[in-house]
Amino acid sequence: MRIIDITRPLSGATVSFPGDPPPQFSQRDAGLYLISDLHMNSHTGTHIDAPVHYLKRGNTIDTVPLDHLIGPCRVLDVSRAGSAIRAADLNGRLGAAKRVLLKTAFSRETQFREDYPHLTSDAADLLNKNGVLCVGIDSFSIEAFVCDGSVHRTLLGAGCIIIELLDLSGVNEGEYEMAGLPLRLAGLDGAPARVVLMQKEGNQ
Repeated sequence: MRIIDITRPLSGATVSFPGDPPPQFSQRDAGLYLISDLHMNSHTGTHIDAPVHYLKRGNTIDTVPLDHLIGPCRVLDVSRAGSAIRAADLNGRLGAAKRVLLKTAFSRETQFREDYPHLTSDAADLLNKNGVLCVGIDSFSIEAFVCDGSVHRTLLGAGCIIIELLDLSGVNEGEYEMAGLPLRLAGLDGAPARVVLMQKEGNQ
């Protein structure tokens, strides 16, 4: 079994969304051991959005159904779609997939830009129509920089959990097993997560 880590490294150099404080890490020598202090928000680096993030009700990150985040997954390469990923870019490619990760041209980028790839409203509607339980993307947000929150609300309102700022640069389009586990932060709206894909050797 090949395991592919699709989590972006989390450090003091991790790029942040405008308006969010950059993560701050400090390590000290406590004599017998080293220990680190962390200061960051709940949506730093590769992270998972809980429904309460935009709906202000419903599941918090510690109560999201883990079966939405663990299981068979389809990676779709939409790097040619440009900034706006529309229903037409996904139509006919979802099959019966309940967990979908969107690979864009952003995976290798380390600087913020306002035209990062994102889903449009009709694409979110299509995912819901297909009963998708989880959608992930390798850019800063599933929704455009200038937005009204409707894409988040459409997905989260249907129980589709969102993963953002993945690193899919080394992943080919195809079928995988996925495991994405957020920190169990009681009552919060989201959390950093470690997300991996698994694939039987020879299936690449």
